[in-house]
Amino acid sequence: MTQTKIQLEENEIPKQWYNVVADMPNPPTPPLGPDGNPIGPEALAPLFPMALIEQEVSGERWIDIPEKVREMYAIWRPTPMFRAHRLEQALGTPAKIYYKYEGVSPAGSHKPNTALPQAYYNAEAGIKRLSSETGAGQWGSALSLVGKWFGLDVVIYMVKVSYDQKPFRRSMMHTWGAEVFSSPTDQTEAGRTILEKDPESLGSLGIAISEAVEVAAANKDTNYSLGSVLNHVLLHQTIIGLEAKKQFEKVGDYPDMIFAPCGGGSNFAGVAFPFFADKAAGKKIQLVAVEPTSCPTLTKGTYAYDFGDAIGLTPLMKMYTLGHDFMPPGIHAGGLRYHGDSALVSQLYHEGLIEAIAVPQIATFEAGVQFAQTEGIIPAPEANHAIRACIDEALRCKESGEPKTLFFNLSGHGHFDMAAYDSFFSGELEDFEYPEEDIQASLRNLPRVG
Repeated sequence: MTQTKIQLEENEIPKQWYNVVADMPNPPTPPLGPDGNPIGPEALAPLFPMALIEQEVSGERWIDIPEKVREMYAIWRPTPMFRAHRLEQALGTPAKIYYKYEGVSPAGSHKPNTALPQAYYNAEAGIKRLSSETGAGQWGSALSLVGKWFGLDVVIYMVKVSYDQKPFRRSMMHTWGAEVFSSPTDQTEAGRTILEKDPESLGSLGIAISEAVEVAAANKDTNYSLGSVLNHVLLHQTIIGLEAKKQFEKVGDYPDMIFAPCGGGSNFAGVAFPFFADKAAGKKIQLVAVEPTSCPTLTKGTYAYDFGDAIGLTPLMKMYTLGHDFMPPGIHAGGLRYHGDSALVSQLYHEGLIEAIAVPQIATFEAGVQFAQTEGIIPAPEANHAIRACIDEALRCKESGEPKTLFFNLSGHGHFDMAAYDSFFSGELEDFEYPEEDIQASLRNLPRVG
């Protein structure tokens, strides 16, 4: 057997998103304002529509997916899940390997899962324009696409290093009608502040967030839209794991371990959180977030209150952070170059309920190439992190003889990342192990709380 495809029917698209807050053993830590006191929903009103704010603070286990959103999900959902027989054979492992393929969306990644409902709720609230940031361009592409569907103008601040590395993702955004700027820019106070300090700045997600938030806060017809980190974003992505649970039921199997890339946290949360509900009910399962060694937020960061952006415009969130002014190297997995992690992911990791590992860049591309040559799909650099961790575990199963069931989220294809693969093949890629002293220097600038 070469490959098993496990597909759902259109009528099996979930009707509700799953909210992990309902099954967490402790209440989520609250976001804080500049005075160090917890903020209320009203503090988010200048940036988000009330429907999303309600989801952000909700403790309800199940939240209904609007029928219009569910109908539009059907453009590409349910997404297929595969058993990777050829990869298993190549590794000589007794492990069973499954993956959920989110690259079938029009934008080529999992990001439309939240871009679609965010655009829907903003359009319903009468908003005319959305501003946002993007790293490697998957989020910017997704928001540009759905913005056009709902008649919203979209402005994207794309991290400079990715803006230069991934020109065709820029082309996608332009094709769908968005304005795209290389961040940091000279158009915002945040961008000018960064450029004064470092005219050659490669940019970061934290900087791009600062620019996008500034634009939204200054214009009444504009709201901010975020592609990861926040509770409502993770909520929307749980459609991945909810579908996967149905697909495992169809083949009478269940994963022992789940792997997903982790930058801000939505990719990992989307596939892992619905299975956390089983873990909370006593089921034995390991949920593993995989990050780059060059941006080791969970594995080397500090659990503390910090800003979500580089300048300090956002509320303070308790999360694993490398410091809001942390500047990661220009790795090709641009979606993982973020200084912090979702507050929900961070709290679960801090309480020992999920796991995290960091993997180096070259090893991830080695895994991506092996996967492409066996399974046929060329993965995005971010997805290569989950593949690397899954392959490593499969090889450990080979050594021990343990027949585990392994599952990872293939969050997007790499068709617009071929320059990164060319760099790998030519030996130009480097491994970055971020120096401990640089991390500690950045952490010294954490905001003082209390």
